[in-house]
Amino acid sequence: MHLLNLVVREEDKSGEERALCTLDTCPIDESYYDYRPSLAANGAFLALFSLSLLAFLVQVTLSKRFIGFTIAMVSGCLLEVLGYIGRIMSYHNPFGENGFLMQICCLTIAPAFMAAGIYLTLSRIVVTFGPENSRIKPLSYPRFFIPCDILSLVLQALGGGMASAASHSNKNPANGNHIMVAGLAFQVFTLLVFMLLCADFAVRTVLRMNRLGEAALDPTHATLRRSMKFRLFLVALTLSTICIFIRSVFRVVELGEGWDGALIKNQTLFIVLEGVMVVIAVLVLNLFHPGLCFREGYIKKPKTERQSGGRRFWQRNKSGDANEKAVVQDET
Repeated sequence: MHLLNLVVREEDKSGEERALCTLDTCPIDESYYDYRPSLAANGAFLALFSLSLLAFLVQVTLSKRFIGFTIAMVSGCLLEVLGYIGRIMSYHNPFGENGFLMQICCLTIAPAFMAAGIYLTLSRIVVTFGPENSRIKPLSYPRFFIPCDILSLVLQALGGGMASAASHSNKNPANGNHIMVAGLAFQVFTLLVFMLLCADFAVRTVLRMNRLGEAALDPTHATLRRSMKFRLFLVALTLSTICIFIRSVFRVVELGEGWDGALIKNQTLFIVLEGVMVVIAVLVLNLFHPGLCFREGYIKKPKTERQSGGRRFWQRNKSGDANEKAVVQDET
């Protein structure tokens, strides 16, 4: 489990010696990758993540909702862009340290931001179907998962920083390696718990509907639940979560084998289980952005109630009667 130990392996060239290498003077197996990164694949990923980044910015401008979700997704996409710029740099010079460190650090931590964006949507989904169907309160989901994701991110960033600093000094980056992999493993654990709670909520909702019918659901959001956009958003969110989970499991196993393992030297597996998985995860949430798919569920609150911070307001109907309307809060 030695992330970056290609930088300092005693049996290989030192960093200074490798810096003098070119594709004409040194064999590719003495590079940081043991292969030459694909220009076509990495260029395609760079273009797709750049497109996704711009799309998230446009979508939040149009919807003005799910600000926290968008910040998380934009941060993740930006890191992906930087990471694939690093891999393109490595295509031109696979013996250069800067491109290698740039891609390993950025691509490792980017999905942690995307996972945070996904976590922020679950409380909205619970409110839409009815909090009574959940074992815990809607806001308890982000209050639990976001700190876990931050811890995972801190571990990955700290480990990457330590390993990078060690590599620049031609020292063994093993301590940083272990911390980074621990952060990835904790991210996998957090995602697994998240998926189990989502499945539990879905099962409990179905069972209550079988027993109580429509009375099991919050009547306030019946229109939203019938919306095809909302239903497709649920499918997109599920697919995105699974893709990030698969990618994270792959990276833990990959780094767990060390730099002499079979996975780390397999560019095809990296392209499919890292690049493709994360691209799918972001693009489906571009297609079905929650700020647009939840649009039918919003009920504008009077100014006085917005100022008071209340979660419910009274809205008079045409006959003058007071009807209580629940609001899908913009918690994020």
